[in-house]
Amino acid sequence: MSTVLGNRLPPAAQDVVLLIARLLLGAVLIAHGWQKLVDQGVGATADGFAQLGIPAPTAAAVFAVVAELGGGVLLVLGLLTPVAGLLVAATMAGAWWFVHRGSGLFAAEGGWELVAALGLGALALGVVPGRLALDHVLAGRGARREPAAA
Repeated sequence: MSTVLGNRLPPAAQDVVLLIARLLLGAVLIAHGWQKLVDQGVGATADGFAQLGIPAPTAAAVFAVVAELGGGVLLVLGLLTPVAGLLVAATMAGAWWFVHRGSGLFAAEGGWELVAALGLGALALGVVPGRLALDHVLAGRGARREPAAA
């Protein structure tokens, strides 16, 4: 049960919070994907991945761009959210495994806090995107009120 100071949070408020979370997380992911695609380019991203010891660096770079840029757009729209959540979580798990796992917690020291927050946040929003998501509307549930998830 969602509560604020012991009071149940209204379903509409839950949906707004989930929408804001999707918009902000999606924006961060879009920025990272855009950086890999346009600012650096896929080739330079692949070269960087190769230097980090990531296998199949070109394929990994393309996957990262699709997961971050595409997954970010899907989260913003609330469309195919389970797919977006899984793509982003898989990408962040790879980033943790190949880059951050031995560097402690803090991102400023090369640690895993950012990839964990992004991956788990995307996974959670993929499971519970809220009623203000296109997934909800396209499933035909947008016209009737359903109780929010407890």
